[in-house]
Amino acid sequence: MASLVTVERPAAGDPDGLLVLHHGRGTDESDLLGLADALDPARRLRAFSARGPLQVPGWPGFHWYLVPRVGYPDRVSFEGAREALAELHDSLWEETGVGPERTVLGGFSMGAVMSHAMGWSEDRPAVAGVLAFSGFVPSVPGWRPSLADRQGTRAFIAHGERDPVIEVGFGRHARDLLAEGGIEVTYRESEVVHTIDPATVPAAAEWLAATVPDAD
Repeated sequence: MASLVTVERPAAGDPDGLLVLHHGRGTDESDLLGLADALDPARRLRAFSARGPLQVPGWPGFHWYLVPRVGYPDRVSFEGAREALAELHDSLWEETGVGPERTVLGGFSMGAVMSHAMGWSEDRPAVAGVLAFSGFVPSVPGWRPSLADRQGTRAFIAHGERDPVIEVGFGRHARDLLAEGGIEVTYRESEVVHTIDPATVPAAAEWLAATVPDAD
């Protein structure tokens, strides 16, 4: 599979860590790049946003996987996205010299699903944190979250109570699944639809600063 297209928001100086963002369904790599400044206003982190590998007839933009049913990604396209993201994340760690232990994987909607998938995959390195807006931990044949081996990975989950696309029960289930597996979870729920609530961003920024503290 061809390497994924990315855009970067540089750090202000030597980076304390990495923030890798994964966009939602039908958008592209530019969609979440502005979120990096809101989450990391001091620009301590190098932030990258990646483009999904799929284009779907009848849909604009790019996608990470096909959706036969919400919560249950198509296995073949899901595994293709995991493979492409593994290649990307490995190359970023090698190129930047910043390791997974100082990396947060974040995303919105379908991108939040892929952040969960990469953060909780037993065949991937444990990262510092997973930041998931309006997503879910996927159910896919042959894949399941591995939590016992990554107890140091933290999670931030935010979801809208009135989300008509990925209903709030998915966010609550992700919260409970991770917490019951021993993961430290920060959860925020607000009266919004399928969007990132600006009111939750300061809490996410505070969580990010604590998850990837100053390297000094």
